[in-house]
Amino acid sequence: MKTNNNIRGGALKEECYGIYAAYLVRYVQEMKKEGVAIDAITIQNEPLNSKNTPSMQWTVNQQAAFLRDHLYPAFTRAALKTKVILFDHNADRPDSPLTLLSDPVISQFADGSGFHHYGGDMGAMSKVHLARPDKNIYFTEQMITERPGSPTINIAATVKRMIIDTTRNWSRNVILWNLAADPKNGPHTDNGGCPMCQGAITIDKDAVSLNLAYYTIAHASKFVRPGSVRIGSTNRGDQNVGLTEDEERPGVKRVAVIESTQVLPNVAFRTPDGKIVLIVVNDTQSASSFTVQDGGLSASIRLAPGAAGTYVW
Repeated sequence: MKTNNNIRGGALKEECYGIYAAYLVRYVQEMKKEGVAIDAITIQNEPLNSKNTPSMQWTVNQQAAFLRDHLYPAFTRAALKTKVILFDHNADRPDSPLTLLSDPVISQFADGSGFHHYGGDMGAMSKVHLARPDKNIYFTEQMITERPGSPTINIAATVKRMIIDTTRNWSRNVILWNLAADPKNGPHTDNGGCPMCQGAITIDKDAVSLNLAYYTIAHASKFVRPGSVRIGSTNRGDQNVGLTEDEERPGVKRVAVIESTQVLPNVAFRTPDGKIVLIVVNDTQSASSFTVQDGGLSASIRLAPGAAGTYVW
């Protein structure tokens, strides 16, 4: 169905748009027969990157034609409830999903937009949310790697990037790339694959080892269970109001607006059973103490440099 007859690169032939839409419908239906309900799909991984295996370039205008004129009618005829998520590429191109959502048919049809973070700033997800708060944001891919045999892991940076920055920018989820691989980060296809895509776990025959990605995800997945929602917590740059005493007139109070600059990166959630989960990282070069305040109670906590902590109460 591709212009170059190759799994890598090329483009989808326009005369095959209807066939591809029928294929996606059939895929969802056949998976359901096997007991696997497909909650959501994207139509193309990284449509602006034609160097992966598999891959192809798919321009925004071409995607719009496929979504509006082929996939929407096909899903409607089949009465599918599977969500369709747009874009599925890096945070440096928020214009792409917003362009698609400017089409009235696609806007009605699409559930939201998916982002990766191999380029751009995570704040792009908040920009898309600001423009279209009626549509969901999803974080659909991030690779986490480490040097094999390294005596230390850079957990603070990966938890901040993968867990904190994604959910503070309106993502409803976090998807890790990838779950498991062999010691050579395979298997790969005959046409190639990602030589550096380390799994959360490495499987070497009967031996299993846990990698940086595993510990990164565990800070959230062990405690932020399905059904949890993000709640407000102080962030860097937030403004707080405090009272100070007038130097010349004791007892007279002045209002001071103070910008939070020393706050460690963090995100908080409320779980379905009513617990609060707070994930904090110390991305500085020295040990840091911080105070957690909630409902009139407080706790002082010290976190080592480069460390991540998950706190539950």
